[in-house]
Amino acid sequence: ATFGKCSHSRTPAITMRPMTASGIGISGFAAYLPPYRVRLADWCRWTGNGWDKISRVVGDSFRMRGPNENAYTMAATAALRLILQYQIDPRSVGFLALGTESSTDNSAGAVIVKGMVNEALVRRGLPEISRACEVPEFKHACLGGVYALKSAARYLALDGRGRTAIVVCSDMAEYERATSGEATQGAGAVAMLVERSPKLLDIELETCGSASAYRGPDFRKPFLRLAGQTLGRFAQPRDFPVFNGKYSTVCYMDEVLAAMADLFHRLDGKPSAFFRKLKATFLHRPYRRMAETGLAISYLLALAAGDAADHAELASYAQDADFDVDALVVELASRPRVYDLVQEENLSLEVYPLAAQAARRLREAPIFQRLMTSLGDGEMEQIGNLYTASLPAWMAAGLEEAAGRGQALAGERILTIGYGSGNAAEIIPMIVADGWQAAAGKIRFASALENPVVLGQTDYESLHDHGELDLRHETPGVFYIDRIGNREGHFDDLGIEYYRYQA
Repeated sequence: ATFGKCSHSRTPAITMRPMTASGIGISGFAAYLPPYRVRLADWCRWTGNGWDKISRVVGDSFRMRGPNENAYTMAATAALRLILQYQIDPRSVGFLALGTESSTDNSAGAVIVKGMVNEALVRRGLPEISRACEVPEFKHACLGGVYALKSAARYLALDGRGRTAIVVCSDMAEYERATSGEATQGAGAVAMLVERSPKLLDIELETCGSASAYRGPDFRKPFLRLAGQTLGRFAQPRDFPVFNGKYSTVCYMDEVLAAMADLFHRLDGKPSAFFRKLKATFLHRPYRRMAETGLAISYLLALAAGDAADHAELASYAQDADFDVDALVVELASRPRVYDLVQEENLSLEVYPLAAQAARRLREAPIFQRLMTSLGDGEMEQIGNLYTASLPAWMAAGLEEAAGRGQALAGERILTIGYGSGNAAEIIPMIVADGWQAAAGKIRFASALENPVVLGQTDYESLHDHGELDLRHETPGVFYIDRIGNREGHFDDLGIEYYRYQA
């Protein structure tokens, strides 16, 4: 696995530091999933793809945004639900952040969400969100929501004392038909309540692992893609990304390993012991197999950074393969210059071939079955890829299920792994709060999945290709695009979206 200026070295020594909770974290979740559902079994029949492979690697189905929905309408619906479900005083909100890679306005962002939410609050006879409220938008592929969450925590730790924060992640994953990404589409939004003395999850800010590196054509959304599109009534462009599948997988593995190595330097104890004590792991999940890969390579790195006993376990995953454990340790510790693959026009090269083989064997081991969180897995199988909302959606679904099962999680640690193409990763440990069940009982993620509208082939292709759908379904309590400005009035509003709240 050498190329360009790639260099290998032994796993560096880990200098441990004590882990400390921040006293700031997540107190609530709320979700909005659009009703339009495509069952992947149906999709396989339409496209000739194999259902056995798709169900094993991807999932069960995905959601699509309606013709008159976008990232802002979905975000506003999720944010309003959060305020109502947790009885938040809107006047206390001093930070409203939007994480998305599906913006349709290159100037405003979260303030559009605030405007919609305030309109609905007034109609309900409730106070508006504070005028003294910051409204940033965060964009970095699927990691924008995690960056927004960390920024909200920093706001509350510094100048936001006495206030609360809302972070809402909203996206549409759309891919051209007949491409490898088509089965991994999805749409939805998840809002999080962030505050001091959190009621669900305390974020261990000092232990977060971070990594970033430029990756060129890994996964991009240049504006040029949108030129020449024929738009439907609600002028929503088809947001199909430019991506290179195998290269993107290499980028993902490399960045998660780099972020995990950064976290290991902050731990108090062996990395492998840290993993074995985790009660749950939640990862960015564009599809099922990607999450499994992220967890597997992270655990392999923990073993590579450990002692003789760890290396002995690592060696067990190399059995019957044409490599030894020392070669695997060297590979996991390497810091390859992945972008050199682009310069050398060799995007198909496998940078971590030994780790990929070991990960396949690890997935069959009991330790992996315990680490690979089953909580919320059933819900995630149904919704597809939500980009920035993928990780918080899994967290919300998992905590809701754990509370329903009566699991004892108070004081236990979970691990969250966020990732964004382009390329960056954030790994954040969190501690489950005492009395977390009460807050988890208000999430209502399962109810957000109720009453889906299953699309047939004709409706799917029409909605996917043209943004048009005959059987329009509108739900009370949801925001929609009402019309698009066209400069025909007394002011310039060409292309500006006007919204309405379906009471």
